[in-house]
Amino acid sequence: MSILEDFALHGKRAVVTGGGKGIGRGIALGLAEAGADVMVSARSSDQIDAVAAEITALGRRGFAHTADVTAPGSLEALGEAAVAELGGIDLWVNNAGGLPDATARYLTRTPEENWDNQLNLNLKAVWQGCVVAASHLGEGGVIINISSNSANGPQVKNGPYGAAKSAVNSLTRTLSVELAPKIRVNAVSPGPVLTDNFIESVGYEGERAAAIDQHMAIPLGRIGSDRDIAHAAVFLASPAASWITGQILHVTGGM
Repeated sequence: MSILEDFALHGKRAVVTGGGKGIGRGIALGLAEAGADVMVSARSSDQIDAVAAEITALGRRGFAHTADVTAPGSLEALGEAAVAELGGIDLWVNNAGGLPDATARYLTRTPEENWDNQLNLNLKAVWQGCVVAASHLGEGGVIINISSNSANGPQVKNGPYGAAKSAVNSLTRTLSVELAPKIRVNAVSPGPVLTDNFIESVGYEGERAAAIDQHMAIPLGRIGSDRDIAHAAVFLASPAASWITGQILHVTGGM
């Protein structure tokens, strides 16, 4: 058997939250290209319908399920819908996250409501997604959490997000032990990726974009793409990573 076959996902059934655009869309399409059938979920029906159509065009089964991961019962409903449509779940990607109002804040200037919104989206929903996934995944199942390089070190004006993602790394490592050996749990920790949320939250355009590039000083010389993160997710989901669990894979261009 060719070693490349170890990276294939033929016959696998995946769920991707926040799959309507950006990193989530890239991961969903990457999993489909590797052979998986995929259910994508997000709040925007138009976006996930389009992604599901792209998956179908790749020759895989693509399904869309509209859900707000912070709403009570939404993730449980997503799990049930995935089992009904896909016939089961082999892989679950907790990707939904970001800045709910696209506004970075100092910790000392973050209203309690905004703190709660950040933690609900970027931590609580990941935990709940893992719990739901674990209830459906069988032997050899995989959970992948999307973390962030913001989890490492101080985050000026991005403290709530950094704190949430740091906690995601912790729960990833803990769940990898709780769920072993039946289920593998890993995380992908992206550096700056040119998504709509990134552009909006940091004002990445024109002269400011050039200044941000210079400030970040990424060793590999460019901002990341959703494809970069998809590559990492496909690897961690595949048999090639069958002896890897509890790890945080940094995909940062060397930052």
